[in-house]
Amino acid sequence: MQEEQLQIGVVHGDLMLPADAKGLVLFVHGSGSSRFSPRNRRVATSLHPRGLGTLLFDLLAEDEAADRRKVFDIALLAARVGQALTWVDGRADLTGLPLGLFGASTGSAAALRAAAEHPRRVGAVVSRGGRPDLAAEWLPRVHAPTLLIVGGDDREVLELNRAALDLIAGPKRLQVVPGATHLFEEPGTLDAVCRLAGTWFDSHLGQGPAAP
Repeated sequence: MQEEQLQIGVVHGDLMLPADAKGLVLFVHGSGSSRFSPRNRRVATSLHPRGLGTLLFDLLAEDEAADRRKVFDIALLAARVGQALTWVDGRADLTGLPLGLFGASTGSAAALRAAAEHPRRVGAVVSRGGRPDLAAEWLPRVHAPTLLIVGGDDREVLELNRAALDLIAGPKRLQVVPGATHLFEEPGTLDAVCRLAGTWFDSHLGQGPAAP
């Protein structure tokens, strides 16, 4: 397993790459979180045995993260995801790897907008407890296969995801995890997220461009 701490523009990231990796998943964290999110790191660890590398990176520099306007600036956050995609393609050992995006909470909106803006590079998207409604105008341009995972007891967010599902252009699915609230803290619920995300990325990464 190759492990590397790196810098992408003004932010930091952690890359983990299994030998003979068949794909790479970039993690886009939610507001108030960072690349150290324990939930995202648990999902990332579950992907490594599947031959998928992971890149967890901060969306904002430390001084930017103190500005609440930037924390919810989806355009800025999506631009940082785009910079990470460009960084990946600038690395000889990563160029050409199928890429997926895993977004959580507000980070899901940034991931979905980035998928719309980079349709030839993003092969699949998974959202955990996401707010796709914050990127509603971009959803009709999302052609990457998209899985929306929502807790059954996260009722308001579930309704937002149901409405957003209709707007996504590409292959899509809404998966409800029974008994889970927004942070998937209940026993077994985050394990379900790991299984669902792994299966989705296994099925859809490496199939070529999703956009028409």
